[in-house]
Amino acid sequence: MTWLVLLGALLCMLRVGLGTPDSEGFPPRALHNCPYKCICAADLLSCTGLGLQDVPAELPAATADLDLSHNALQRLRPGWLAPLFQLRALHLDHNELDALGRGVFANASGLRLLDLSSNTLRALGRHDLDGLGALEKLLLFNNRLVHLDEHAFHGLRALSHLYLGCNELASFSFDHLHGLSATHLLTLDLSSNRLGHISVPELAALPAFLKNGLYLHNNPLPCDCRLYHLLQRWHQRGLSAVRDFAREYVCLAFKVPASRVRFFQHSRVFENCSSAPALGLERPEEHLYALVGRSLRLYCNTSVPAMRIAWVSPQQELLRAPGSRDGSIAVLADGSLAIGNVQEQHAGLFVCLATGPRLHHNQTHEYNVSVHFPRPEPEAFNTGFTTLLGCAVGLVLVLLYLFAPPCRCCRRACRCRRWPQTPSPLQELRAQSSVLSTTPPDAPSRKASVHKHVVFLEPGRRGLNGRVQLAVAEEFDLYNPGGLQLKAGSESASSIGSEGPMTT
Repeated sequence: MTWLVLLGALLCMLRVGLGTPDSEGFPPRALHNCPYKCICAADLLSCTGLGLQDVPAELPAATADLDLSHNALQRLRPGWLAPLFQLRALHLDHNELDALGRGVFANASGLRLLDLSSNTLRALGRHDLDGLGALEKLLLFNNRLVHLDEHAFHGLRALSHLYLGCNELASFSFDHLHGLSATHLLTLDLSSNRLGHISVPELAALPAFLKNGLYLHNNPLPCDCRLYHLLQRWHQRGLSAVRDFAREYVCLAFKVPASRVRFFQHSRVFENCSSAPALGLERPEEHLYALVGRSLRLYCNTSVPAMRIAWVSPQQELLRAPGSRDGSIAVLADGSLAIGNVQEQHAGLFVCLATGPRLHHNQTHEYNVSVHFPRPEPEAFNTGFTTLLGCAVGLVLVLLYLFAPPCRCCRRACRCRRWPQTPSPLQELRAQSSVLSTTPPDAPSRKASVHKHVVFLEPGRRGLNGRVQLAVAEEFDLYNPGGLQLKAGSESASSIGSEGPMTT
């Protein structure tokens, strides 16, 4: 028994002295099989800038975002993404990839973003992108792409953003878009290529939301009158792809680089362009006005019956039955779009996409919806009552004017109710300094104001002997006798031939 106790104590001492495998004496194990010199953080794996010529052999299965950019990768082996069943984003930019090959992305059914920019790819084959059914963004700019297979993007039904700028493409088929689904594609970058021939009717037939994201600047486009009028109309409509890069839209007048002409600057090249050939290229959008809180119904009018109809909202949301995510927009069984309660968010461009055996994928119908607040309606009762009252008052005033003449008795009474007034000093002075009046008695009297009374003095007679005879006017005021003015006749006291003084 003692022997066993001593043996156990000796083993414990040895374990403490030597340490455990988890102690500082042993190097730490790689976490989740993280490759050497790479960085692993949760579902992120970054092996950027390590000079790798091949993909690491073991990759963590939980990786959702894999960054292998800025390395020297030249080839990708088929099936190398099989362990990464949660992969959502793959960054392969700034490498030396000159080809892809069939089956390279066979096990990437959940991939949303693929960045292949800044490589040396020269062609894109028919099966190079197989297995990317959920891909939404594909970055292929800054390569050396010369050729694209007609069905290179055939399986990318969810692709919404495709960047092919800064390549060497001399042509691009807008008719079929190389198998792309026009119902999802929102951005197509073809800038800085070698596009010298372009189909104007194919451009005009594109959906409106794709025209807004179609970048064609910095290409040797032909100086075609129809293309000129089409781009001018896009510029006037404010399409961002044309408006933001207006100075970089150029064309060649004589198919030589020295004859570069800017589309949106005055040039003699387009002076003789008539707008007649450009008419009818684009179907004009229909303008609708809706009031907040009201209902709105949009119909997808196509030339022939369509099998499937989808809509694109102003927020670039693809609308199919039953409708939008927030439930404010409904797509009915007949393909029409219904909004039960119009709000400000519903303002903008609605595009209908119709597909069928006899319809092209770009058969569209556009509605430009403007949303306004309803004006407050005046109350009918108040307006009618005010009008009726005004008519009644006007009628009463007219009747009073016609059938109620002014009362003369009232005027006489008003005249008799006057207070006696004393003459002012100015009036007395006028009475003293007045000249003798020679107005005959039968002359018409002049009417004075309310407080003035006219007095006439008859001409002197021999029988009066210089005495004063007064002639009182008709409107003599009995209550104000002080205002009476006395005037002497021709033989007054001031006369030389007077017999005696004048007394008043």
